[in-house]
Amino acid sequence: MTATTPSTTTVRGDAEATEPRARTAPRRTARRRELVACGALMTPFFALLLTVFLIPVGGAVYLSFFSDDQPGLGFGPERTVFAGLRSYEAVLSDPTFLAGLGTSALYCLIYLPLLLVLSLGIALLLDSGAARLRRTAQLSLFLPHAVPGIIAAIIWLYLYTPGLSPVVELLGKADITVDLLGVDTVLPSLVNIAMWSNLGYNVVIFYAALQAVPREVLEASVVDGAGPVRTALQVKVPLVRPSAVMVLMFSLIWSLQLFTEPMLLSQSTPIVGSRFTPSMYIYDAAFTRNNYGLAAAASVVLLVVTIALSYGVSRWTNRANAPEEASR
Repeated sequence: MTATTPSTTTVRGDAEATEPRARTAPRRTARRRELVACGALMTPFFALLLTVFLIPVGGAVYLSFFSDDQPGLGFGPERTVFAGLRSYEAVLSDPTFLAGLGTSALYCLIYLPLLLVLSLGIALLLDSGAARLRRTAQLSLFLPHAVPGIIAAIIWLYLYTPGLSPVVELLGKADITVDLLGVDTVLPSLVNIAMWSNLGYNVVIFYAALQAVPREVLEASVVDGAGPVRTALQVKVPLVRPSAVMVLMFSLIWSLQLFTEPMLLSQSTPIVGSRFTPSMYIYDAAFTRNNYGLAAAASVVLLVVTIALSYGVSRWTNRANAPEEASR
């Protein structure tokens, strides 16, 4: 008995030592499978990010540090020389580019609040029991978004142009003179085109978010004595705030890249110049003045402004949500 006791203890010790190894082996295998699956799923995203964003941005940054120069008195072939920050200095000191940024800022101040308020208000109306034919209303509101932006701009340009527009002619018969492409009205006219195109899309986003609101929360508000308006403003709106942030972010990025609508309107009014917005400035620098270094520098500046504003909106919304999450 005394001879077999140590061997038995040794066998038990070996079995206890191998048990953790046997347990960790399947965990490591499962972990490797998870990593492989995550890598396989994320590979298309990183491939698209690399090809459609990082490589173009890197090319623009590289191109912004160079410019074309002619040697001597302008005779001979052009050569590409390193310009450093000269293109950025030219962009940031150009009053037309700064005016374009101001125009985009004013456009955002008019367009973004209207878009958020109207799209959320219509979505709340569709979500309430007072609205009828909700599917038909959603389809009718969404259809303009399916129209390409250039086609929508051409339609509204026809409606804005005096001598062609039946709207302007009808207002003229009523002794109402309105220049929809004037100095004070051209920016609201652009906002109207964007609202017509994008309102229905954002209504659908808000309506889908409202449909995900728990019904028991709404029933509890009714039991507490809240009416339809109070339920919409104090219960539904806070619960769809993430959707509002997403709509605000995407709309802000799109607004800063405004190009198609003012480019078409510039054919009918001198108020909209060839550098009315930053995107039009970039197009004019690249394809009219053939200054690709200047166009690349302006593109990088616009990208930095867009990222900074998007980051600011994200931080602002996170700080606004922090007190509510802490109170919960």
